[in-house]
Amino acid sequence: MDRRRFLQLSALTAGGALLSACGSEAKPEQQPQAAATPSGSITVWSWAGPAAMMKELVPGFTKQFPGVKVDVQDIGNPAIWDKITTGMAAGGQGLGDVLHIGVDYLPAYIEKFPGGLADLTTLGADKHKAKFAQGMWETVSRDGKVYALPWEANSAGFYYRADMFEKAGVDVEAIQTWDEMIEAGIKLKEKTGIQLLAINKAATQADSANLFQFLMQLQDAFYFDMQGNVTIDSPAGVTAMTLIKKMNDAGIVADGAGGWNTMISSIKKGSVAVQPMPTWFGGIIAESAPDQKGKWKVRLPPAVTPGGKAAAIVNSTHLAVAGTSKNQATAFAFAEYVLTRPDSQVHIYKGKGIAPALMAAYDDPIFHQPSEYFSGQKMGEIFLGSLKQPSYVTNYSADYGRALKLVDDAQSKVLLQGADPATALREAADQLGNQTGRKVVR
Repeated sequence: MDRRRFLQLSALTAGGALLSACGSEAKPEQQPQAAATPSGSITVWSWAGPAAMMKELVPGFTKQFPGVKVDVQDIGNPAIWDKITTGMAAGGQGLGDVLHIGVDYLPAYIEKFPGGLADLTTLGADKHKAKFAQGMWETVSRDGKVYALPWEANSAGFYYRADMFEKAGVDVEAIQTWDEMIEAGIKLKEKTGIQLLAINKAATQADSANLFQFLMQLQDAFYFDMQGNVTIDSPAGVTAMTLIKKMNDAGIVADGAGGWNTMISSIKKGSVAVQPMPTWFGGIIAESAPDQKGKWKVRLPPAVTPGGKAAAIVNSTHLAVAGTSKNQATAFAFAEYVLTRPDSQVHIYKGKGIAPALMAAYDDPIFHQPSEYFSGQKMGEIFLGSLKQPSYVTNYSADYGRALKLVDDAQSKVLLQGADPATALREAADQLGNQTGRKVVR
């Protein structure tokens, strides 16, 4: 599960206490001046697939900068979040020099641990600003400072069993909105007995409201606005939850209790026809069900409202440099080597299928080749079309974990108790405001 990019609540819960209790205590040492030429030794923290690919890039980097030593460590995911949080809470002690950080954790580190991450503008990061997908630079920067370089950019995707829909007489590519998809789902179940998609209705996993979040992002909305105000029960939020309730009431939502394992099982068994998941999930489908080659297709998701957006960057990861690193120049140079060179990103994509935020990487033919598994589709081009569109900047904030739990609970009330979406979300927003002191904006 090295490609899974959704928040693991167990890690955030363990780290959350440290974030709250120790955030104001973090006092990283003064950042050293950037050296003219990379030298010395650095340690890089990542996990599984990304760590393996960075290890493969080390020889090329050290050839360019002889004498430099790079130790890439697979910390594990979600273990890495606990380890970074613990290090930050201890004033940066024991942290790696280069830190691989998810978009859902980066704001917490920035807000709770001032100076915990190096300001990369002092190392020349600004020269790369225009190289990445739209909206990505705003994700890693704040108040004139840049805290990381973007790595992957995962667009909203809509993976579906083309054979099932064909059997039901449904043309999925012609569907424009989620309301139309609900009607297609009803027809699908009537004709085949297969349900449209699955949701963990009792929220036994932290990412049970992924579809709700996905639908909000398609409307350029999220749990917080860019000022940090709570917007869970905004019109976009109510629309998203209303759609989910409509699906559930129509009997086309399977219960995904069990989380990841249940999802993989549903793919293997063919018990649901759709997986509304980000770019990287295509590899998971192919690995999980190799016998289903040629049965799956992918498209960008339907719009939430007629004429609305069908594209959104729903999550991403980044490379940052620890504020207490003794060798920030070399650490930044390695991040540059991995993330700003098309050759590096193409190599990583070929090895692990990690979709780059670096737009120049998409000039490589690998992104324009037909996929045998996905019915000959040119998947790279499908998602490239999404990355070329203006992207809403999602502000996860330091309180994303709290918001996630409250949204999960609100969704469970809607799906299991028949609660009114607007009422359930209003209650969640008010609770989040009370817990965090953030303003609730409606």
